[in-house]
Amino acid sequence: MTEVQKEITKDKSLQRDDADALVEAAQTTSFDELDEDVKLAIKCASDKKAFDLIALDLREIASFADYFIIAGGANTRQVQAISDEINEQLKKQLKVKALRIEGYAAGEWILLDYGDFIVHVFEEKAREFYDLARLWRDAKKVTIPEGI
Repeated sequence: MTEVQKEITKDKSLQRDDADALVEAAQTTSFDELDEDVKLAIKCASDKKAFDLIALDLREIASFADYFIIAGGANTRQVQAISDEINEQLKKQLKVKALRIEGYAAGEWILLDYGDFIVHVFEEKAREFYDLARLWRDAKKVTIPEGI
């Protein structure tokens, strides 16, 4: 490959990287755009040291909920503690009650359904197995600020 060909290839690669970055930016939702109840749920999960905390904006691809919050816990006790904190603080601070809570007793995957948003709290192995983030990869990602 000649030097000119290498430069052309490099330029094309950089253009593709720039385009990928623009697509990624277009596929994100700002934390500030979220409703207060969704923000509070994310903060509560973070306060209880949930790991790999992500939020997905489903508004453009689903009609049953606007957002998914996906959080991980190291064990069933932590998974239950995360879901308890979210449930209690939403009731206490915003007077919002979950419409349905599933999986609490087993503690591997707890689903908190608040209508407009759904919180999934997984034990580590269950999260890897179900991989909801991959299944919902077409959803916009919510940018969660550091140290929240």
